[in-house]
Amino acid sequence: MLFESLLEPFLAFAQLGNLPGNTANASALATYVLPELPYAYDALEPSISKQIMELHHTKHHQAYVTNLNKALEASAVALSQGSIADFAAQLSAIRFNGGGHINHALFWQNLSPASSPEASPDAAPSLQAAIASAWGSFDEFRSAFTAELLGIQGSGWGWLVKEKGTGSLRIVTLANQEAVVVGDTPILGVDMWEHAYYLQYLNGKAAYVENIWNIVNWKTSEERFLGGRDDAFASLRATM
Repeated sequence: MLFESLLEPFLAFAQLGNLPGNTANASALATYVLPELPYAYDALEPSISKQIMELHHTKHHQAYVTNLNKALEASAVALSQGSIADFAAQLSAIRFNGGGHINHALFWQNLSPASSPEASPDAAPSLQAAIASAWGSFDEFRSAFTAELLGIQGSGWGWLVKEKGTGSLRIVTLANQEAVVVGDTPILGVDMWEHAYYLQYLNGKAAYVENIWNIVNWKTSEERFLGGRDDAFASLRATM
């Protein structure tokens, strides 16, 4: 799974077989950190307000990072003590908070101020050609993606991904903080949790989705499309 690659230091630590008597300990575990945004908190206004961006980044994303580190540390301690049950008890928290960290780190990178050249679809000629081939036109793709986003029940994410092997584009929706499936490359993601829009749009999530198209970083999307899965996650690995 995605976590097996992104949590490599933890898994390597776990594979040491840290049973009682082993010298390995939790201090050997890498710590994840909150990545800095590539723009100011008010840079995405009016599509996303400064208040939302600041709370979303410093409170919500930070909580995922903090709780991921806590769960990893608790798992490492349990493993070093030979307690498989206590180790397994942390896996759900690792999956949820790890997914939250992964998704948000990717999300920040695929947003850009509306005035930036990177926010123009022209910044992604190869991706736009592939979108037109798959959906007939960019407008048809946008309508299809928007419909999928608005169809998410409860909290979740919508992603444009490049399939492993075929290189084909498809739209996927994922519940809560599930991360993009093994092999697929995330091209463009949209956070549909209420904390991403409610303070500004209240229950008008359709307006949120409409406006987020104005701040998509198409340059980043193009780079992810032309590159591989490792390229898409390069900035995320730098948060360790």
